[in-house]
Amino acid sequence: MARVSTPTTHSRRRAAGIAAAGLLLLAACADDGNDSQATTTVNTAPTVPAPTVTNETATTDTAGTDGTAAPSTTATPTSTTPLAAASIRLEPVVSGIDRPVDVAWRDADPALYVVSQSGLVVPVTDGAAGAPVLDIQRQVSTGNEQGLLGLAFHPFEPYAYVDYTDTSGNTVIAEYAVGADGVFDASSARVVLTVEQPYENHNGGDLAFGPDGMLYISLGDGGAAADPLRTSLNTGVLLGKLLRIDPRPAGTASYGIPADNPFVGVDGARGEVWSYGLRNPWRFSFDPATGDLWIGDVGQGDWEEIDVAPDDVLAAGAGVNFGWSAWEGTHRYNDDQTPEGAMPPVYEYPHGDDGCSVTGGVVYRGAAIPSMEGWYLFADWCSGKLWAMPADTEPGGDMASVRVLTLAQPGSVSAIVTDQAGEVLVLSLGEGTVARVVPA
Repeated sequence: MARVSTPTTHSRRRAAGIAAAGLLLLAACADDGNDSQATTTVNTAPTVPAPTVTNETATTDTAGTDGTAAPSTTATPTSTTPLAAASIRLEPVVSGIDRPVDVAWRDADPALYVVSQSGLVVPVTDGAAGAPVLDIQRQVSTGNEQGLLGLAFHPFEPYAYVDYTDTSGNTVIAEYAVGADGVFDASSARVVLTVEQPYENHNGGDLAFGPDGMLYISLGDGGAAADPLRTSLNTGVLLGKLLRIDPRPAGTASYGIPADNPFVGVDGARGEVWSYGLRNPWRFSFDPATGDLWIGDVGQGDWEEIDVAPDDVLAAGAGVNFGWSAWEGTHRYNDDQTPEGAMPPVYEYPHGDDGCSVTGGVVYRGAAIPSMEGWYLFADWCSGKLWAMPADTEPGGDMASVRVLTLAQPGSVSAIVTDQAGEVLVLSLGEGTVARVVPA
């Protein structure tokens, strides 16, 4: 069975951004074509200092203008751990996977289960890919940001949960019984949750069991550009949210809503909602040592952001508003959205040489690279750059120095996850590869 994120056992996963092979950004959509035409008014306000990006030596860039009274995020290192690009390298694990977008694993099982956007789950053992253990290619839509997008194994029971867009383009969370051999029982398929999608993009697609054993699910704002339906800050809808559910409740319900969810009993709100104000949270993760919630939220047309809800802040995300679409990062966006009360990102970067679509990542708690302990690794799909930042950086406080770990581009990074030992895996969608971060 899969491990649950706790201080003593590593979470089986999580992270990333995604794109159509060589053509369209899948989960990214950082620039949706018409984004520049969005109904957005930008107010003139004092500039916000951009974070320091460190690669051998530090350089500082100045960000563009900010909107109304966004929290200042001055770049200041918060970790003295020596971490350098020269200390790591990428070691191939497997190649030839059709559009890999996620990896999951089970306790006491040596296989890595690689998710193909086309609708396959492929086991990989000792660098060799086996026959698919799940094939739902006929059930998924695969245009733009659609397809089979995420996988999570139940931490205590022999079940797996997948997140995919069906042939109507709607998000489906489905459960499968899994045999001792890792094969999914197609006849056991049970739909846990379906969410109607108004557009083809911004589907989110991640799901993971948290430290509490509940299933967390990420959903984008529904798509198009500029949050046209104003879903993200509306707690009465599921789009633009991180959900928290019990996928195997007692009785006949397809899922349960935990009684301690923040909006249970609130008039006009959906009880499934855990966090809100998200644009396209393609990948999120829990720090296995602290329980902190990390989210890579893909930006609109100018800014990419990393959000963090520390474990002691509203139970790591309970009821937290991450700001979209009142804010894009720390920058005022839709003026008809209420700006107050939003949690600022822990890090943001502008579109340009560093990329255009953030790939959320994981906090490293492995053993192979001691100098990387306690650093959060993330990437950008467009540039292929892989970065790390100290995980003790807090929202609204001083930004950490961000260190470039790979000077050579590893390809279109679609996911950053961990293996059974807590070591980091980097998936490249167009290249069809999975690589492990190892000591140089």
